[in-house]
Amino acid sequence: MATEFERPAVARLLPGTSIEIRNEDIPRGGIRSALFDFDGTVSLIREGWQGVMIPMMVDILKDLHTGESDDELFSVVREFVTRLTGRQTIYQMIEFAGHVERRGGTPLDPVEYKRMYLDLLWERIEHRVAGLKSGQIDPDDMIVPGARDLLKNLCERGISCYLASGTDEEYVLDEAAAVGVSQYFAGIYGALDNIGDVPDVKAAVIQNIIRDHNLHGSELVAFGDGYVEIENTKNVGGISIGVATDEVQRAGIDEWKRSRLIMAGADVVIAEFREQDTLVKYLMGEV
Repeated sequence: MATEFERPAVARLLPGTSIEIRNEDIPRGGIRSALFDFDGTVSLIREGWQGVMIPMMVDILKDLHTGESDDELFSVVREFVTRLTGRQTIYQMIEFAGHVERRGGTPLDPVEYKRMYLDLLWERIEHRVAGLKSGQIDPDDMIVPGARDLLKNLCERGISCYLASGTDEEYVLDEAAAVGVSQYFAGIYGALDNIGDVPDVKAAVIQNIIRDHNLHGSELVAFGDGYVEIENTKNVGGISIGVATDEVQRAGIDEWKRSRLIMAGADVVIAEFREQDTLVKYLMGEV
């Protein structure tokens, strides 16, 4: 297995594209439903969220004066934040509270840490949401390039699309409407503070899709930029598309994301959705 600093070898690119095929054996041509992650896969409103969450946690751990360097604390926090990306935000806060306790601190309720993080994140993204709602920001500037075309393509083919996010449901609904993609989804689902109600949003949505549509494995395709949706999809025999977008440049591959998605078992890895028409044709067995 590659380390986080190694670039996994390219398996194969579809001719004339940057679409990277990691699994040549996926059954093609039978897709009936598609699941999308939201942040980093469709929406770029929350671009930079890790740059808010990780420093917040590092600063709190530094105040415990354990003797660990800033770099050591950063590595510890980045590992679990990245590993839990895609699950409900509260899971990252639960893990963080455990690190505070193990270092001799008295942790706050994880919900309190989550509120602190969301307050800091809002300072970063408030102008983006406000700009979208006022019309000052073009919605296409706040989504992964080609995402809207992909959603239209899938819907026109009669493929039911669903959105599932680890972000709180009220924000997912609001932000999906702000970037103008709500209409493409048969269902939009997000996180709740009470994880006892739905311990894993994406796994639950996948199970519901399979049950409600009587799907079999490869009839489901999932698009995401995190471990969770890739692993959950592979667990039911579905097809997983890793979206390794460089969110700052809105183009090209983020090598960190690519490596993590490959380690999670992505069948295909793409930079964004600019080549979505070829990708869909490949998945449907047309090329």
